[in-house]
Amino acid sequence: MRTLPLLCLLTAFALPGHAASPQVINSEKATFTLEQVADGLGIPWGMAFISDSQILITERDGTIKLLDTDRNTVTPIQGAPEVYADGQGGLLDVAVPPGYKAGDWIYFTFVRDNMSEGVTVLARAKLVSDRMEQWQDLLETDSASGTGRHFGSRIAFDATDDESGYIYFGVGDRGIRANGQDLSNHASTVMRLHRDGSVPKDNPFSQQENVPAEIWSYGHRNPQGMAYDAGNKRLWLIEHGPRGGDEINLVLPGRNYGWPVISYGKEYWGPLSVGDGTHKEGMEQPVKQYTPSIAPGSLLFYTGDAFPAWQGNLFAGALKLTHLNRVTLSDDAKAIGEERLLQDLDERIRALAQSPEGWLYFSTDSGKIYVIKPVTTN
Repeated sequence: MRTLPLLCLLTAFALPGHAASPQVINSEKATFTLEQVADGLGIPWGMAFISDSQILITERDGTIKLLDTDRNTVTPIQGAPEVYADGQGGLLDVAVPPGYKAGDWIYFTFVRDNMSEGVTVLARAKLVSDRMEQWQDLLETDSASGTGRHFGSRIAFDATDDESGYIYFGVGDRGIRANGQDLSNHASTVMRLHRDGSVPKDNPFSQQENVPAEIWSYGHRNPQGMAYDAGNKRLWLIEHGPRGGDEINLVLPGRNYGWPVISYGKEYWGPLSVGDGTHKEGMEQPVKQYTPSIAPGSLLFYTGDAFPAWQGNLFAGALKLTHLNRVTLSDDAKAIGEERLLQDLDERIRALAQSPEGWLYFSTDSGKIYVIKPVTTN
């Protein structure tokens, strides 16, 4: 991470200019330009637009920054929570619900130290000037483990623009495979809450004894991307498999997605299948699986007008195979096409965000932010 002068810890600093011209790229369905807009960040794990030109960014080491794309500045934001930055843990996602306006709640997931073990927390706060204030824990999950792995944890909202709407987020198996089929804790699950943290009465396990009422689905190894299709009321999830078997799943209430009983992946220590194979009655099949693993880091359901041919597509950032993965869906929620963009960039793509114009922004683990725009003619 770039070391900043002390003054920059308190005030906005201008980003250096980028000498290279935007690169023009031809893909299957669109011609676009790729432009780097920021550099020198930590690992930018989450991004959320809070205005037409401002992106709130979380860095896994526990810092929050505000990128202003009009002024070409980055402002450090004070008041971040104390995080447990160990292994894959730290400050994770940031998201704002539909209809967000200045002064509304902003939602975060992060890892907290619980007796030297990490737990994933869903919380919210408000941005006041250059500081996050009024922090509220919505759920400290029952997911403690000392492994340092598989914390999740992306956030998605349904289309409702008030407190009665739903918020979804996921936690991985925390490196303990038995959690996948253990409904006594939050590990290996997707959860659904109201935006104030209360539990919806119609959650599938809300009346089942000894099962956390927040659980929406289970049997997930490590959710790393989540996106909501408001038009079809569909919740999409992408998650890491082991050695092969990354999955895109259509998440339905109460369903069991199989980990670790079924998987398309292999054991890390040898060429043996994980669990009992790839199918089992009562366990859901992925809409798409990736073997070899691409190691997904995010998921976005594209709705913008800038790229009409991409509307209704899923985009995932790939970490291991370093590209932007585009998946075409059919009307009945089948994966019918795939394109791998930006493979020559050779960057681990982490977070994705769609701007109000319909441009695609993405972050890389090397600390850069890029934007994809349509080619314009004068």
